[in-house]
Amino acid sequence: MQLVICGTDTDIGKTVVSSLFVQGLDAIYWKPIQSGLEDGGDTEQVCKLLNLPENRYLPEKYKFKAAVSPHWSAEKENRLIQPEKMHVPILSQNLIVETAGGVMVPLTRNFLQIDLLQKWMLPIILVARSGLGTLNHTLLTIEALRRRKIPILGIILNGDLHEDNPKTLEQFGNIPVIAQLPQFKNISAKSLHEQWLKQDLEKRLEDLIKYI
Repeated sequence: MQLVICGTDTDIGKTVVSSLFVQGLDAIYWKPIQSGLEDGGDTEQVCKLLNLPENRYLPEKYKFKAAVSPHWSAEKENRLIQPEKMHVPILSQNLIVETAGGVMVPLTRNFLQIDLLQKWMLPIILVARSGLGTLNHTLLTIEALRRRKIPILGIILNGDLHEDNPKTLEQFGNIPVIAQLPQFKNISAKSLHEQWLKQDLEKRLEDLIKYI
């Protein structure tokens, strides 16, 4: 199984969700483009959180210091992302790919992240906030992906449980909300495992992947 974890915004919880799926599916983690290295980058954070050995993650294709959009972060270092050279690795294990930001983030001055997602055509798990503003952001993202015929497996909501947003997203987006993750006070491999079991995510994925 190969899945892409993509967000509707920045700082939306993609790395937490990626960690959840890497652990739950015993998968390999890959963040091909990393913008911002103040905390070592997301690969380092996932490895620390899950105590991953070297054979459970792939190195970034591109790493940039500035925590800004990838196209600009690359330019600040007089570098250029080359999307034509970015291929999904062929592996025998499950693979979780985390994107840098949302679907419309520029990777270069003439190539958006959604262009790369269209090239890959892997199922997307969309990470969104649970609260105010998520309806607009999430439905716009779904529409953009659908226009390119990119498969969407489902939505993961992060934050305090909301009474109405999950059913409204399912109604207008026609996409299932796979899980609703709480605000973690102390995030750990154990707390992620508890949510994986509580929300029966392995069974949900097995049911959904049949329709992709």
